[in-house]
Amino acid sequence: MAKSVTTIPATISRFTAAPINEHRKRRTAGYARVTTDSDEQFSSYEAQVDYYTSYINSRDDWEFVEVYTDEGITGTNTKHREGFKRMISDALDGRIDLIVTKSVSRFARNTVDSLTTVRQLKDKGVEIYFEKENIWTLDSKGELLITIMSSLAQEESRSISENCTWGQRKRFADGKVTVPFNRFLGYDRGEDGNLVINPEQAATVRRIYSMFLKGMTPFGIASRLTADNVRTPGGKDRWNAGSVRSILSNEKYRGDALLQKSYTVDFLTKKKKFNEGEIPQYYVKNNHQAIIAPDVFEMVQRELERRGKSRGSHSGVHLFSGRIQCGQCGNWYGSKVWHSTSKYRRTIWRCNHKFANDEICMTPHLTDEEIQGYYLSALRKLLADKDEIIAAFEQAKDAALNLSSMTAEGNELQNELLVVSELMHQSMYENARVALDQAEYNKYYTSLTERYDKAKARLEEVNGTISDKQTRQATIEAFLDEVKRLDSVSEFQPALWYSLADHMTVYSKDDVRIRFKDGTEIKSQG
Repeated sequence: MAKSVTTIPATISRFTAAPINEHRKRRTAGYARVTTDSDEQFSSYEAQVDYYTSYINSRDDWEFVEVYTDEGITGTNTKHREGFKRMISDALDGRIDLIVTKSVSRFARNTVDSLTTVRQLKDKGVEIYFEKENIWTLDSKGELLITIMSSLAQEESRSISENCTWGQRKRFADGKVTVPFNRFLGYDRGEDGNLVINPEQAATVRRIYSMFLKGMTPFGIASRLTADNVRTPGGKDRWNAGSVRSILSNEKYRGDALLQKSYTVDFLTKKKKFNEGEIPQYYVKNNHQAIIAPDVFEMVQRELERRGKSRGSHSGVHLFSGRIQCGQCGNWYGSKVWHSTSKYRRTIWRCNHKFANDEICMTPHLTDEEIQGYYLSALRKLLADKDEIIAAFEQAKDAALNLSSMTAEGNELQNELLVVSELMHQSMYENARVALDQAEYNKYYTSLTERYDKAKARLEEVNGTISDKQTRQATIEAFLDEVKRLDSVSEFQPALWYSLADHMTVYSKDDVRIRFKDGTEIKSQG
């Protein structure tokens, strides 16, 4: 018998999954997205919503479901696109047959996200129609066209990102400073876009610096501000030590600005990281009015560094914490409570490592009253000689604290680093693209590395010396200003302990020495 072939027609619509003789409309949704919150984009956003609502309702073969939207969201990934994610979920759950959107770039600028989503929907029989490109994803050519158009959209995003990055770095190189003003305590945005002091917030910043210099820890300062109902930079009720530490170390409060502290690693994920030397930074001096005097700011930085390196942890709970040193082992005194459960209870201070070593420290314990007595005795001796101390400092300060030559050397070294760094980058770039003699290349690059390391080490040394001298000058001047206004002192005052004393060293009951902030050390009589 002769072979015959009978065609059995398709009876199910691939668009609606319903029998072809059953009249069923395609459940259709629209998708609209704009990338910023500007007024112009808002108009575009509203127009897209109105357009798709009318467009879908005008088709007799479509049933309107909803216009899903994302406002002010980038298309480079789907992480924060809640409208998009809700639409895809509804489609996969069988509530949508067709999605209509303006273009591939509106749908996604990431090729991987775009193709993954299209294939997920295709497996469920859900089609996407891109109007601008006239692409239907269930069409045989659909995936090829989607791949091409998504790649073009992704490259467009890369180009936009690189242009934005270039513009931002050009602004940094020109010394143009911007901060997140709604989360930055102490400054408002001025008419020219620069920082202008907010008097009320500036008072909080000055208070934080003052409390720190009086011995309080960042945690203690945070607790005090929270108790006093002072709002954080972000407008919250509760402060934390990290926020306080950030304010204490931010150079903008001294009127300067370090630009490009962080940068975007990947334009698709928008991932950021702290700049640890991968790209240039720019330091702008005297950019705006300072809230904290530069010398006070430097004092705080030195104190932060000192506490970080201190052999004993800085408590800040008591005015004597971290300020009384054992003359035998060099560790700090801490408070101890004797007879804590009886009427003879009292607090004493003794070396924290008294019994920690094989050899017991023989330095004595002291009461609060004894410490205060030693300090008052030394302070009175200091005030008796204050005229000679002030005169000696005035006579020696110009020569001892002159920074002109070191500042000039620092500028020369900074320029040297810029030149050598550029030569190193050029050398690496050329070696990556041209077949060079590797022995010669390594020899040349090693010489640049040695030149760079030498200049960098010397610059760090110079900057350290400058910082030390500036801090010492500021400390001594603040100390002398306080001494000038004092004629005599009759009782112990915590403010004078914080402002004048550096620390106390205990060798024995008869040998207690107070080192003042100008470097003067006086043996107290107790």
